[in-house]
Amino acid sequence: MGRSKKPQKFLTPQETEAIQQRIKDLEKITSAEIKFVITRYCWIDIKKKAVKIFKKFNLYKTKDRNCVLILLVTTNQEFVVYGDRGITEKVGDNFWKDAAAIMNKKFQEDKFGEGICIAIELIGEKLIKYFPLSEDNKNEISDKVGFDA
Repeated sequence: MGRSKKPQKFLTPQETEAIQQRIKDLEKITSAEIKFVITRYCWIDIKKKAVKIFKKFNLYKTKDRNCVLILLVTTNQEFVVYGDRGITEKVGDNFWKDAAAIMNKKFQEDKFGEGICIAIELIGEKLIKYFPLSEDNKNEISDKVGFDA
């Protein structure tokens, strides 16, 4: 039967919980923030959609401009990993290729939750070098999966 195209029903409850927990765990070791958002449609270039989602969810408001957005479009199962200015200035655009490759492979196997969790780990392992946890660190972005209907 396949997965629902509705963002709120695309992932299983177990996948959603695993992703949220992975984000919480990651943010215990780095000051960077990760946000995972699911949307149903993308009628424009996916990077332009990521910029719109970044603004909609106020992801650019982190102190160090160090938020990473993982955006998944359910209709065509397209995705992008998009980093804010503070991250991109330090790591460049090629930084996301490893995470994207893993996600792509797992998505082809219909293992969306697993692919996203592995990508979060890879992103975190790299970001800790540039954004170590600080004493005054606080969670600036909700760890819950975001939905853009």
